[in-house]
Amino acid sequence: MDYAAELDELISTVIREGGSDLHLSEGRHPTIRVSSSLIPLVKRDILKHEDTKGFLEILTTKENNELFYKEKELDFSYNYKNQFRFRGNAYFQQGYVSIALRLIPKQIKTLEELHLPQILNNFCRKTQGFFLVVGPVGQGKTTTLASMIELINQERAEHVITIEDPIEYVYEQKKSIIDQREVRTDTKDFSTALTNVLREDVNVILLGEMRDPETMAAAVTAAETGHLVFSTLHTNNAAQTIDRIIDSFPAEQQNQIRIQLASSLIGVFSQRLIPRISGGLIPVCELLLVNDAVANLIREKRTHEINTVIETGSEGGMIDMNRSIAELVRRGEISLENAYLHAFNPKILEKLL
Repeated sequence: MDYAAELDELISTVIREGGSDLHLSEGRHPTIRVSSSLIPLVKRDILKHEDTKGFLEILTTKENNELFYKEKELDFSYNYKNQFRFRGNAYFQQGYVSIALRLIPKQIKTLEELHLPQILNNFCRKTQGFFLVVGPVGQGKTTTLASMIELINQERAEHVITIEDPIEYVYEQKKSIIDQREVRTDTKDFSTALTNVLREDVNVILLGEMRDPETMAAAVTAAETGHLVFSTLHTNNAAQTIDRIIDSFPAEQQNQIRIQLASSLIGVFSQRLIPRISGGLIPVCELLLVNDAVANLIREKRTHEINTVIETGSEGGMIDMNRSIAELVRRGEISLENAYLHAFNPKILEKLL
């Protein structure tokens, strides 16, 4: 098989069909994801072990290919004809190579185009603080943060440094200087890059993901020392996010990180993408604004009360996930079935509808 030509055909199919992902696994037809549904390309041959290995050689550098067979996992990016970028992950399953590719749109959409609340603009105009976008994998966290960084790029002359694994959206420099660093290519790891970023005359830091306590501690410290820091976590909501960060540290350090979070955290935005009745996906969200009352809850180990604060804080700009879902149902954007499927608390949602 001519793997370069076959890969070209498969990627062209993803783009032509408006897909978001391409899956290549031994024993299966190549499969694409369109509007959250997986669609096998049954006219294509079922892939063999040598096929997925051949595709990986096309998709990655020689060094990354060798690293994959050593580590058994690999995150990478792939530039398709200088027009489209893909975020890739290669992994083993039952001893065979599998590959998942996620299409990264070249054009960075605005918050309005993404149907996200305009209050997020306010966080882009901050000069200091720690802002998190959270949610499960594949729910648009990276796209939301890219939109926020692009707004800063358009409005302010700042030095922005992104630390990513791999680099996804590529920014065209406008008012800001934007330096994008990729783990393994440009820096050893997230925590090393964060430790050194404070010496690089930076204003805004985008941290692709917080994977360990060292990275979390460095991110919080950067926000405390006069920087605007954006990052992501794979958590469900604001309260769980704060608990996850604190619980990542040894018991003797938890009080210190709790105090640091209370003083540096400015907001937590949780989002989900729900199938739209008219086609495509639309976001629903939760937003925690960290005011003095919320900061006290964090300091006093009362994070279990944060959900109630969000539910009753709409006048102050907070957004409750169930209310966000109910509003889309009332507008005829999403089905009742999908509303209940994605609700944090279906019983509360029922009362709101």
